Amino acid sequence: MISPLLLEKYEKLKEDLIKYKGVSVAFSSGVDSTFLLYAAHEALGDNALAITAESNSFPKRESMEARDYCKELGVKQLICHPEELQIEEFVNNPVNRCYICKKEIFTQIIKLAKEYNTGIVVEGSNLDDNGDYRPGHQAIKELGVKSPLRDCGFTKAEIRELSNYFNIPTWDKPSYACLASRFPYGEKITAEKLDMVDKAEQYIMDLGFRQVRVRIHDKIARIELLAEDMDRFMDVKIREGVYEEFKKIGFEYTALDLKGYRTGSLNENLKKKAHK
Repeated sequence: MISPLLLEKYEKLKEDLIKYKGVSVAFSSGVDSTFLLYAAHEALGDNALAITAESNSFPKRESMEARDYCKELGVKQLICHPEELQIEEFVNNPVNRCYICKKEIFTQIIKLAKEYNTGIVVEGSNLDDNGDYRPGHQAIKELGVKSPLRDCGFTKAEIRELSNYFNIPTWDKPSYACLASRFPYGEKITAEKLDMVDKAEQYIMDLGFRQVRVRIHDKIARIELLAEDMDRFMDVKIREGVYEEFKKIGFEYTALDLKGYRTGSLNENLKKKAHK
């Protein structure tokens, strides 16, 4: 049974969206942006559309899921193609890489929204996104992009609960972040390495592991899995299969992170340095 207070919060979200008269949802097919697109479509009908940014940092599976969901929902979708890899500062991967990336992506989304006169741009950040180091939020704010889920006080758990209630298919989808987040700060980002990470993560997901990160350290792959998945991963057939496949992809060595999956693991050293 869902809480009446949570349903009231959802109604407040739709009221806020209606005030915009028309919105372009920055849509990545993740849990948050899918929920926001659903709410925008309910609130605004044909005056809500999706804009998806497809680039080397965006996994192919996410691109296909975004296209499929827009067709299922009956929402018009526009595609833009940010060129982060043409930005030298992004390629050099400084600690504010996310700011550079988000600025390029949302600049292109805003440009496309203006070209088609599709209303104000909104994106799916929620309250939980305030915790980790996320310089990309600064770019979103500077560009005037609205974050209605955060403004209404939605947490990730509430978004999942309502998504389940409304039969939105992403309600239990694992958390996702762009492929550039798999690189330690300072390691150059290339199209080749982004493709390596994409293929490596897809291979492990195809084995049935839903929540996975493959962090890239030059030619070394560091795999993060949920703690409860580690025993299965250590099955000799799976372990050797992953090793051989990763060799084909281009990794010289493959390692399993003993601490397991956690968001923002490459920010851990930043926090240590900040406390010195």
